[in-house]
Amino acid sequence: MNHRTATAILSAVIAAAALTACGSDTATDKPSAKTPPATAPSTPAAPVATSSSSSAAETPKGKEIPPKPDAATQAKYIAALTAIDPDIVNTKPDKAVDRGRNQCETIANFPKDEQKQVDLTNQRFTSPNHPDGFGPAKAAKIRDAVHTHLCPTY
Repeated sequence: MNHRTATAILSAVIAAAALTACGSDTATDKPSAKTPPATAPSTPAAPVATSSSSSAAETPKGKEIPPKPDAATQAKYIAALTAIDPDIVNTKPDKAVDRGRNQCETIANFPKDEQKQVDLTNQRFTSPNHPDGFGPAKAAKIRDAVHTHLCPTY
Protein backbone atom coordinates (compact mmCIF):
# COMPACT_ATOMS: atom_id res chain seq x y z
CA MET A 1 0.00 0.00 0.00
CA ASN A 2 1.41 3.33 -1.00
CA HIS A 3 1.49 6.49 1.12
CA ARG A 4 -1.49 8.12 -0.66
CA THR A 5 -3.74 5.11 -0.21
CA ALA A 6 -2.85 4.81 3.47
CA THR A 7 -3.52 8.51 4.02
CA ALA A 8 -6.87 8.29 2.22
CA ILE A 9 -7.96 5.25 4.25
CA LEU A 10 -6.86 6.87 7.50
CA SER A 11 -8.74 10.07 6.62
CA ALA A 12 -11.89 8.09 5.82
CA VAL A 13 -11.69 6.19 9.12
CA ILE A 14 -11.22 9.42 11.09
CA ALA A 15 -14.11 11.10 9.26
CA ALA A 16 -16.38 8.12 9.84
CA ALA A 17 -15.52 8.07 13.54
CA ALA A 18 -16.21 11.78 13.83
CA LEU A 19 -19.56 11.46 12.07
CA THR A 20 -20.56 8.54 14.24
CA ALA A 21 -19.71 10.43 17.42
CA CYS A 22 -21.31 13.71 16.41
CA GLY A 23 -24.21 12.64 14.25
CA SER A 24 -26.24 10.62 16.72
CA ASP A 25 -29.95 11.05 17.18
CA THR A 26 -30.72 10.79 20.88
CA ALA A 27 -34.28 9.63 20.23
CA THR A 28 -33.10 6.46 18.48
CA ASP A 29 -29.78 5.85 20.24
CA LYS A 30 -29.56 2.81 22.42
CA PRO A 31 -26.88 2.38 25.02
CA SER A 32 -24.12 0.09 23.84
CA ALA A 33 -22.75 -2.77 25.87
CA LYS A 34 -19.69 -0.65 26.62
CA THR A 35 -21.66 2.39 27.81
CA PRO A 36 -23.74 1.91 30.96
CA PRO A 37 -27.16 3.56 30.82
CA ALA A 38 -27.51 6.85 32.62
CA THR A 39 -29.15 6.55 35.99
CA ALA A 40 -31.26 9.20 37.63
CA PRO A 41 -29.91 10.55 40.91
CA SER A 42 -31.69 9.27 43.99
CA THR A 43 -32.34 12.83 45.16
CA PRO A 44 -33.09 15.81 42.97
CA ALA A 45 -30.15 18.09 42.38
CA ALA A 46 -30.26 21.43 44.14
CA PRO A 47 -30.30 24.42 41.82
CA VAL A 48 -27.03 26.27 41.52
CA ALA A 49 -27.26 29.72 43.04
CA THR A 50 -26.07 32.63 40.96
CA SER A 51 -24.50 35.67 42.53
CA SER A 52 -27.66 37.71 42.10
CA SER A 53 -29.94 35.04 43.53
CA SER A 54 -27.62 34.30 46.44
CA SER A 55 -27.46 37.95 47.48
CA ALA A 56 -31.22 38.21 47.22
CA ALA A 57 -31.60 35.06 49.30
CA GLU A 58 -29.39 36.50 52.05
CA THR A 59 -31.23 39.82 52.17
CA PRO A 60 -34.27 39.94 54.42
CA LYS A 61 -37.53 40.09 52.48
CA GLY A 62 -38.24 43.62 51.29
CA LYS A 63 -34.72 44.81 52.12
CA GLU A 64 -33.01 44.51 48.78
CA ILE A 65 -30.57 46.98 47.32
CA PRO A 66 -32.56 50.21 47.01
CA PRO A 67 -33.15 51.81 43.63
CA LYS A 68 -30.99 54.69 42.47
CA PRO A 69 -31.96 57.83 44.35
CA ASP A 70 -33.56 60.82 42.69
CA ALA A 71 -31.34 63.80 41.87
CA ALA A 72 -32.14 65.73 45.06
CA THR A 73 -31.45 62.74 47.33
CA GLN A 74 -28.26 61.93 45.45
CA ALA A 75 -27.06 65.54 45.82
CA LYS A 76 -27.65 65.44 49.60
CA TYR A 77 -25.88 62.08 49.88
CA ILE A 78 -22.86 63.25 47.86
CA ALA A 79 -22.72 66.45 49.94
CA ALA A 80 -22.74 64.39 53.15
CA LEU A 81 -19.90 62.19 51.91
CA THR A 82 -17.90 65.21 50.72
CA ALA A 83 -18.32 66.82 54.15
CA ILE A 84 -16.77 63.71 55.73
CA ASP A 85 -13.86 63.64 53.24
CA PRO A 86 -13.88 64.93 49.64
CA ASP A 87 -11.78 61.94 48.57
CA ILE A 88 -14.69 59.55 49.29
CA VAL A 89 -16.51 60.72 46.17
CA ASN A 90 -13.27 61.49 44.32
CA THR A 91 -15.05 62.97 41.26
CA LYS A 92 -17.04 59.73 40.85
CA PRO A 93 -20.50 60.37 42.32
CA ASP A 94 -22.09 57.41 40.47
CA LYS A 95 -19.55 55.04 42.00
CA ALA A 96 -20.21 56.49 45.46
CA VAL A 97 -23.95 55.97 44.97
CA ASP A 98 -23.44 52.36 43.84
CA ARG A 99 -21.22 51.64 46.82
CA GLY A 100 -23.80 53.20 49.11
CA ARG A 101 -26.65 51.17 47.63
CA ASN A 102 -24.60 48.00 48.16
CA GLN A 103 -23.87 49.11 51.71
CA CYS A 104 -27.63 49.25 52.30
CA GLU A 105 -27.71 45.50 51.77
CA THR A 106 -25.07 45.11 54.49
CA ILE A 107 -27.15 47.28 56.82
CA ALA A 108 -30.18 45.06 56.12
CA ASN A 109 -28.25 41.82 56.53
CA PHE A 110 -26.58 42.81 59.80
CA PRO A 111 -29.05 45.21 61.45
CA LYS A 112 -27.71 44.69 64.98
CA ASP A 113 -24.01 44.34 64.17
CA GLU A 114 -22.77 47.91 63.84
CA GLN A 115 -19.13 46.82 63.98
CA LYS A 116 -19.60 44.56 60.95
CA GLN A 117 -21.42 47.37 59.13
CA VAL A 118 -18.52 49.74 59.82
CA ASP A 119 -15.91 47.15 58.85
CA LEU A 120 -17.65 46.44 55.54
CA THR A 121 -18.12 50.16 54.91
CA ASN A 122 -14.39 50.65 55.38
CA GLN A 123 -13.68 47.85 52.90
CA ARG A 124 -16.23 49.07 50.36
CA PHE A 125 -15.41 52.79 50.35
CA THR A 126 -11.86 53.21 49.11
CA SER A 127 -10.04 55.64 46.86
CA PRO A 128 -6.63 55.89 45.22
CA ASN A 129 -5.40 57.85 48.25
CA HIS A 130 -7.14 55.48 50.69
CA PRO A 131 -6.82 51.98 49.18
CA ASP A 132 -7.48 50.36 52.57
CA GLY A 133 -10.50 52.53 53.38
CA PHE A 134 -10.91 55.68 55.40
CA GLY A 135 -10.59 54.12 58.86
CA PRO A 136 -13.24 53.16 61.39
CA ALA A 137 -14.23 56.69 62.46
CA LYS A 138 -14.90 57.93 58.93
CA ALA A 139 -16.40 54.56 57.93
CA ALA A 140 -18.97 54.95 60.71
CA LYS A 141 -19.86 58.42 59.38
CA ILE A 142 -20.08 57.08 55.82
CA ARG A 143 -22.37 54.28 57.01
CA ASP A 144 -24.58 56.85 58.75
CA ALA A 145 -24.75 58.97 55.56
CA VAL A 146 -25.69 55.89 53.52
CA HIS A 147 -28.36 54.91 56.03
CA THR A 148 -29.77 58.42 56.25
CA HIS A 149 -29.90 59.19 52.55
CA LEU A 150 -30.15 55.92 50.63
CA CYS A 151 -31.95 53.43 52.89
CA PRO A 152 -33.48 55.15 55.91
CA THR A 153 -36.04 52.36 56.42
CA TYR A 154 -33.39 49.65 56.86
